[in-house]
Amino acid sequence: MNVLTNIFMAGAMLALAACSSGPKPADWQLEAKTAAERGVAAYMEGNSRVEAVEFARALSEVSSTGRVDLTARLELLRCASRTASLVFAPCAGFERLRADAPAAERAYADYLAGRLQPQDLALLPTTQRAAATGDAAAVKAIADPLSQLVAAAVLFQRGQASPAILQQAVDTASSQGWRRPLLAWLGVQAQLADKAGDVEAAARLRRRMILVEPVKTGAAGPRP
Repeated sequence: MNVLTNIFMAGAMLALAACSSGPKPADWQLEAKTAAERGVAAYMEGNSRVEAVEFARALSEVSSTGRVDLTARLELLRCASRTASLVFAPCAGFERLRADAPAAERAYADYLAGRLQPQDLALLPTTQRAAATGDAAAVKAIADPLSQLVAAAVLFQRGQASPAILQQAVDTASSQGWRRPLLAWLGVQAQLADKAGDVEAAARLRRRMILVEPVKTGAAGPRP
C-alpha cells in the first residue's frame, strides 16, 4: 500500500483526475494530497519548517469535510514519516482523534507504536501484514519507499530488524535522497559496528553520515 495514496478514501477519484471522462475530484482532495506530499518530502529532507506549513495546509483542507477518518489518516501519515526516520514518539495528532477513529486507523497507530495486538493484524494494509510478523523478504518486497521504511522501523523498534533489513532501509532512504531517515539508519549501523568492534566499518559509516549532512550556507569564507 502506498501510505500517501491511501490516506484518502476517495483515492479512486484522484486516480481519475487525468481522465477527462471521469468525475473531477473536489478541490480539497487535490490540495490536501499535494500539501501532504510536500509535507512528507520536506520532513524526509530534514526541513521541519516547511513540513509544518504543508501539513497545516493539508489538515485545513481535510477538516473542511468534517471527517474524522480522513483527518486521522493524515495525522498517521505524518507520524509514519517519523517512524520511518526512527523517531519513536507518541502520535499526538492521532491520539486526540482515537476515540472516534475507525478500527483500521487505531490498529495502524498501534502498529507504528510497536504495540499492535495479534487480533488486529488483519486490519493493517496488506503489504504491512507479512512485514509485521518479522518477514524480511516481505519488507524488501514493499514497493512504496515510505511504507517499506515504516515496516523496517517497526521491526527495529521490536528488536527484530536483521542486518539485511537495516541495509535495505539505508539503500531505500539513499535512493530517495531522504537525508533524515538515511542519517538515522546509518547511525544504527554505526552503533552496531561499534558494538561489534569493527572500528573501520564504524568510521566509514560516520564519514558517510558527514557527507549526508546538509551543507550549511552563509558561512564566512576565507578572506582574499
